[in-house]
Formats: sequence, structure tokens, C-alpha cells
Amino acid sequence: MVPFLSKIVPEELIHMSLKTVIAQIRWKDFFNIKSLFFIALGNLIYALGVVMFILPNGLITGGTTGLGLFMYHQFGVPVSTFVAIFNVVMFVLGFAFLGASFAMSTLVSTFIYPAFLAVFQNIPQLSSMTDDPLLAVIMAGLMIGFGLGLVVKVGASTGGMDIPPLILNKKFGLSVSVGLYFFDFAILLTQMMFTNRENVIYGILLVLIYTVVLDKVLLMGEKQMQVKIISEQYQAINEAILTQLNRGSTLLKAETGYHKKDGFVVMSIVSKRELNRLRQIVGEIDPVAFMIVNQVNEVRGRGFSLAKKYE
Repeated sequence: MVPFLSKIVPEELIHMSLKTVIAQIRWKDFFNIKSLFFIALGNLIYALGVVMFILPNGLITGGTTGLGLFMYHQFGVPVSTFVAIFNVVMFVLGFAFLGASFAMSTLVSTFIYPAFLAVFQNIPQLSSMTDDPLLAVIMAGLMIGFGLGLVVKVGASTGGMDIPPLILNKKFGLSVSVGLYFFDFAILLTQMMFTNRENVIYGILLVLIYTVVLDKVLLMGEKQMQVKIISEQYQAINEAILTQLNRGSTLLKAETGYHKKDGFVVMSIVSKRELNRLRQIVGEIDPVAFMIVNQVNEVRGRGFSLAKKYE
């Protein structure tokens, strides 16, 4: 192997046979139809946001697309062409440093995103949505954040500039989020060479919007209410939750802070619709019961993501 490459590629990968590499790939994850659908949909929305709002308005952004804009303005390389080449290079690095399974999870995005870009750029109607740069920034941020969120939510990656922060995290323990922000803002600064300072501010706003939207999408789920009930009548309340609401519960061992009495806290997850009924049940059993109610973003398990188990 070339000496330079031997310094970059991990030693164990050099001696790894193709058969061993293939054996490491979680093929059942790669061929999951639901995951492939959301990866494709996320990349489609991402590409639409770029073609409809970023390119026509001369906006700048971070990530691979930002680098593509830099290469286009400096050297005339089409954005879709640069993105395709860069994604392939990042795919190889991801394979070398992060493993075969991770690389396979980025494979669809590596090729489908630049393909979507190339197709949408040939549809003139998509490039005449708005001339207002602020509106374009907001819409692009919403679409890019939502598209990225769909991809990341199914455990995949969009490839490209996702890879360097992950490699730095694995090799040096650097925070992935800090790495992403660093690369995004560094890419924004490179674009100051062909744009004005106002566009740099728009670019920063765009990164902030799609980062917030990405976080919101990752937390999307069927919101439920977590209830903790402290009462001396915990046994009756627990029984009522099981029989009247047909919900599960957990008894958490506790000790009161003032009287130092041993007891149990009843914890249960109910829907918003069931919360008022639970309040009534608890009030009838123990009017002075102490209730703590929190909204949780996602609940998985029996009765929620899985069917209830009847015995």
C-alpha cells in the first residue's frame, strides 16, 4: 500500500479481506424499506430546499452544499458534480474510520442527494419561488432541517460533512456538535470571498434555523404525559390505573422528606385525553394526593409502540 495511505487508513482495515468487510455489514438495516423511504424523502426535501431557495437567491450555507457553492463561484464546478465527488470521498473515509455498517447507512445519501440536485436544477419553475432573501432563508432552513431530521431519525447519515466531526470524535473525543458548528461556520467564512457581509449573516441565520428544526424533528413522536403520584393510598390508585384506565404503572420506592415515612410513588404514562380522567380517579381516592405531570416526547413499549399484552 502507498505509504501515505497507510498513515491514514487504520492498520486493521489494511489486512481486512472483502469477505470480512461484507460480514460486518448489517444488511437487514440497510435493506429496511421504511428506513430507505425516509432517507430518500429526507434527501429529496433537502435538495428541493437548496434548488428552490438557496441557489436562486445567491444564499450561502454550511455543509457539503456550502463547499459546493464555494467551488462553483471560484472554479465554475457545478454544485451537483462537486457534491457527488465529495460525498464519495467522505464515504471512503467513513468506511475506513467508522466501519462498514456506518458507511452503508450513508450510501443512499451519498448518491441520491446529488442526483436529486441535478434533476431539480433542470426544472426552471423551481428556481422562481421568491426574491425575498429573508423568506428564502426561513423556507430553506425549514426544509433542510426537516430533510436532515428525517434521515438522522432513522439512524442514517447524509454523509458529506457529517463524516469529519464523527471521525474527530472517534479519534480525539471532540464533541460532534461542536465539530459540526466549527465546520459549518468555517465554510460560511470561505464564502465571504464571493459574497457580501449581509449574505454571511443570512448564512448564519440559515444554519441556526435548520439546526433548531433538525433537533425538533429528532424529538418528534407521539407526545404522552408522565404522571407521578405520591399518596398513602398508592395501592388503590395503582389498582385503579390498571383496571379503570387499562394503563401500566410502576411503583417507585420512596421516603417522605419531613416525616421519613417509607412508601411508594406511582408512576404511569397516559395520553393527554386520559390525563383528566386520571385526575378524577386520583381525586376520588385521595383528594390530597400529590401529582407531578410532565410531557414526554416519545414512549416505546407495550401499550404505545407495541400492542398491549392481555393475559
